[in-house]
Amino acid sequence: MKASPRTASPPSCQVPWSALLLCSVLVLQGCSLLPGAKKGNADADAEDAVQTIGDKNAPDAFALQVQAPDAIREQLERHMELQRFRKLPDLQAAELSRLLGAADANARDLLGTMGYFSPTLTIEMREVSEPGRPPRVVVVTVEPGPRTVVRDADVAFTGDEAESPGFAERRAGIQRDWSLQPGQPFTQSAWDSAKSQGLRQLQTRRYPTARIDSSRAEIDADKNEAKLAVTYAPGPPYRFGALRVSGSERYDPDGARRIARLPEGDEYSETALLDAQQRLASSGYYDAVFLSVDTDGTDPQAAPVVAQVREAPLKKVVFGVGLSTDSGPRLSLDHIHNRMPGLGWRAVSKLSVDRKNKLASTEWTALPEENGWRWFTGAQLQRETTGSYEVNSGRVRGGRTKNSDHIDRSYFLQYDMAKSQGEAAPPSSSSITANYAWTGRYFNNNTAPTRGWGVASEIGVGTTLTPERDPFVRALLRWQGYVPLGPVDLGEGIRRDSRLALRAEGGAVLAREGANIPVTQLFLTGGDTTVRGYGYRKIGARTDNDTLYGGRYLAVGSAEWQRPIVLRGNRTDFESAVFIDAGAVADKAGDLEPRVGVGAGLRWRSPVGPLQADVAYGVKSQAVRLHLRLGFSF
Repeated sequence: MKASPRTASPPSCQVPWSALLLCSVLVLQGCSLLPGAKKGNADADAEDAVQTIGDKNAPDAFALQVQAPDAIREQLERHMELQRFRKLPDLQAAELSRLLGAADANARDLLGTMGYFSPTLTIEMREVSEPGRPPRVVVVTVEPGPRTVVRDADVAFTGDEAESPGFAERRAGIQRDWSLQPGQPFTQSAWDSAKSQGLRQLQTRRYPTARIDSSRAEIDADKNEAKLAVTYAPGPPYRFGALRVSGSERYDPDGARRIARLPEGDEYSETALLDAQQRLASSGYYDAVFLSVDTDGTDPQAAPVVAQVREAPLKKVVFGVGLSTDSGPRLSLDHIHNRMPGLGWRAVSKLSVDRKNKLASTEWTALPEENGWRWFTGAQLQRETTGSYEVNSGRVRGGRTKNSDHIDRSYFLQYDMAKSQGEAAPPSSSSITANYAWTGRYFNNNTAPTRGWGVASEIGVGTTLTPERDPFVRALLRWQGYVPLGPVDLGEGIRRDSRLALRAEGGAVLAREGANIPVTQLFLTGGDTTVRGYGYRKIGARTDNDTLYGGRYLAVGSAEWQRPIVLRGNRTDFESAVFIDAGAVADKAGDLEPRVGVGAGLRWRSPVGPLQADVAYGVKSQAVRLHLRLGFSF
């Protein structure tokens, strides 16, 4: 490399700055090859080095070409340290040759992480004179040789707990589930993953302080075999102690304990800890929650659980804007008061306006008692399109409710009144009922399920108050389930489960034929979440002149086939769906006449929840409708 002709420095100082920089990075590169050097995020490391060594927009000083099987080629091209110096300015052939000396060892290290410990490797530099291409190309030719396989895997345990009779089942389970079994290819990532998986099996239940006591991988390069050994130290078994709340100022720490429902005295379970954390986070009293077990010098049989919280404001106003294919654009205003004066209850009041519905409501809930039950009361005023009429309605309810991991229960008294407006509208009416509701959720994921089922039931017994008194019974039953159909081969070794999503709903109001039941207690269906291909609540009972109104009997069913989508050989978060929905409403069970909708759609597991977009054809209405929905609730 030539020094600038304008320099007046003595010969000992005429070394160009790029050569000095090259010496520095060679030293750093050597350090990266030492045992224990970080090889984690190679992409990030390479990008950082390029930005540090030279201008990322500068032309490449050389090109790297790897001749090897595809999987090996991709790894070497991405992770070789040589890539760090492509943007080094004024890099000459002699300096690049010195870099190639370290590149051989670096490539062998990378091949070793993939299980190839006896490769044949050649690295050569070629001059290139084609315009628009780098002046040199480094060609790395790899014959990987046989891949190393696992000969033996010894999974052992140490410590007092490991010798106890009660640990035998855990020992057997971890050894049985060990993911890197004899005969399988050895790679560094698979070895790390197997060790971590075994440790997680210990730490998620009973043993939060479990650790890896020792591990080793002995490689016989001549036989291409790996002998693995890992020893876990489970530590003492832990049980939940009392919950301590850190960061509590506005809200009662004892209330946090009752909301969390952490099973004090039970054996430690990460799942139970996360469930308690989620209950606190979703209670509305806290903006952030983190639960951890204090294992520092505490009694393992009563380890304190520390809840670090950031409390939500005492009062909050939330403005909302939304859009639904059922009811069009929507504006909402929520006011939240987390501790009402005098009662100490939490109050959520809402105003909501869309194309078909105007709603004002408030709901007040108490903190849960020791047994998990809590009091609640609520009221609402609403104006909505119900069938062919505009209905003004009001509702007041109050009772008790309890929410557990899978089951929600409530019992309450409810007063309803409804006044319909329109030609030949039914008379105004009111009622009072005693109600019980039960919901069980057994999905694998309550926000984006792919298997499992849920069932919800409601029953109310009461009497109309106006225009005259008539006893009646109202019952509603809903079921939804996901049935796996087995894996679908997407090509190139990619497989993903498809499934059937099934829905069923039935309801009935039992009363004498002439009883005037409030229309808000009757049934209508149709729309995004019920029978697609029809408008929102456009399926109901009909008079002789085709006037639509709420009926006393409801039946809805749906079957949907959901299938994963692959693009360019890669799995995606999208799924296709084809479906058939059917629903019927009538005043008599024998008059139920199903309205059928068929269609296809797209599912996307977005960061904010599952999004579904469907195009459906209503067989009876002979119309095509678009249906959009965000989120899942049951």
